[in-house]
Amino acid sequence: MQLRKLLLQPSSPLRVLLSSKYPFPLLQKCSRFSSSSSSESQIPNSHSVEPLDDNRSEHASTAISIDRSGLYNPPEHSHERKLESELVKHLKGTIKFRGGPISVAEYMEEVLTNPKAGFYINRDVFGAEGDFITSPEVSQMFGEMVGVWAMCLWEQMGQPNRVNLVELGPGRGTLMADLLRGASKFKNFTESLHIHLVECSPTLQKLQHHNLKCMDENNANDNVEERTISSLAGTPVSWHAALEQVPSGFPTIIVAHEFYDALPVHQFQKTTRGWCEKLVDIAEDSSFRFVLSPQPTPATLFLLQRCKWAADKELEKLEHIEVCAKAMELTGAMAKRIGSDGGGALIIDYGLNGVVTDSLQAIRKHKFVDLFDNPGSADLSAYVDFASISHSAEEASERVSVHGPMTQSQFLGSLGINFRVESLLQNCTEEQAESLRTGYWSLVGEGEAPFWEGPDEQAPIGMGTRYLAMAIVNKNQGVPVPFE
Repeated sequence: MQLRKLLLQPSSPLRVLLSSKYPFPLLQKCSRFSSSSSSESQIPNSHSVEPLDDNRSEHASTAISIDRSGLYNPPEHSHERKLESELVKHLKGTIKFRGGPISVAEYMEEVLTNPKAGFYINRDVFGAEGDFITSPEVSQMFGEMVGVWAMCLWEQMGQPNRVNLVELGPGRGTLMADLLRGASKFKNFTESLHIHLVECSPTLQKLQHHNLKCMDENNANDNVEERTISSLAGTPVSWHAALEQVPSGFPTIIVAHEFYDALPVHQFQKTTRGWCEKLVDIAEDSSFRFVLSPQPTPATLFLLQRCKWAADKELEKLEHIEVCAKAMELTGAMAKRIGSDGGGALIIDYGLNGVVTDSLQAIRKHKFVDLFDNPGSADLSAYVDFASISHSAEEASERVSVHGPMTQSQFLGSLGINFRVESLLQNCTEEQAESLRTGYWSLVGEGEAPFWEGPDEQAPIGMGTRYLAMAIVNKNQGVPVPFE
């Protein structure tokens, strides 16, 4: 493939793209990235689970420790008596109105996206001053590499003159901004793009509009719809609350980076009567507590589907299972669109290529906190079940193929992140070199950086093996880079 060959040639235009000077502070010689998989660590769940009937047996609960960049402190929980927030009142009102508990998925969805008090709705939660740091916030190289992947896929598609480039949950818009800056030299590609950002937060939409340097065009003709253009590459930009609102009928490239981990999960626990769903109820002291459902719930259908995809040996040893119904449904919708319109999807997130047990965690200001501590003030996220995504896509459309997952380290390394690092080493100060080294390690390394000489609590944590990359593409386009 022409673009792929260009990428591997020292004098190629694409290498020039990767080696062009940017004002990002970067580094001297970097450590080799690791592509090995790290093992899961287990930590005890801080909440006991109570059955809704006296005949149900209880089981010890375990949870997967989530290794996200910048997280280095043990869980915190505030025991001070506080006035109940509007979100807490809403959650308790819902439970009381129904006369019974709600699912963990319902609790998670309200906490994150409640229109008035959801975690993502009214604040900027990203970056060093936010609650967690994502890969695009660590280094512009991440967005540039995703741009290389999108351009390679565009070439495999036959270089269509109109493409929907969709990002799910674009945060501040940092990834898309870096992608457009990096790709701006390839006019045929950028002129084909129409950017569609799927974002439910008005606050983040404003940040995305600003960071993409958008301008609203005023048309004198009343019959012509007003357009928003990103001046980074002259591409039109539109915002949507859901993927279904993005116009169909055009080849579509979808990017979902750290989006799936925020989708609400249902949790199940094995008992003497089989699998029971874990629910959120109100305790006698008016706090939230976990209980087990006395009978099958609607989400049990998704559990049965997930178990059908797993081997008996994999299920025998499990006491807990997490199922993300929304991930299964979203993936199915993406696969159908890609199968009919052409294109592909890139999913990058932290997770497992198999059944996930009990991974749901709350994160506030880069620290783990209790799930029920001041709901709406902390991010809730869970490990992504990549095996479930793969099966969901393949069952939704026979016209798509699924590739991966591979580690983020392998993905970025194969796309040429090392070329980018080398070029930035040519002209940088010592301070810039240290920043480059730190950012590079965070993207492709594993665990704490061995070169770090500063305070232990500030040591960069490598996300290279914790994060996985998977692609879903139309079969007619062949195998996508770099999954050959």
